Amino acid sequence: MSKLTVVASPLAPEAVGAYSQAIICNGMVYCSGQIGLDRKTGDFAGKTIEEQSKQVMTNLKYVLEEAGSSMDKVVKTTCLLADIKDFGVFNGIYAEAFGDHKPARACFAAAALPKGALVEVECIATL
Repeated sequence: MSKLTVVASPLAPEAVGAYSQAIICNGMVYCSGQIGLDRKTGDFAGKTIEEQSKQVMTNLKYVLEEAGSSMDKVVKTTCLLADIKDFGVFNGIYAEAFGDHKPARACFAAAALPKGALVEVECIATL
């Protein structure tokens, strides 16, 4: 059986349920979905898709770095939007966060996200 390592970044928001920020298994990092919460305040980084999307990508970066990985090692993301009309704005922020790296991705609208978030992103990365 493979060893599982729990990842908990002190820079990203604590898990708000019965899950870990990420799990390392067999050289892969499986990151739970991040929403746009600011660790310091416990509140959303803002009320707009821009503000929340930037915080989501920052939170993912923190979790990946704590695991010993990085944004350029992400192989797959799943992105959830409260409103698919926000796709264009979100996509621009997402592209900026990844730069030239373009992981495989699924992006779709969800009826509702935790705590009323506008966006949530999870990812899988290599170490």
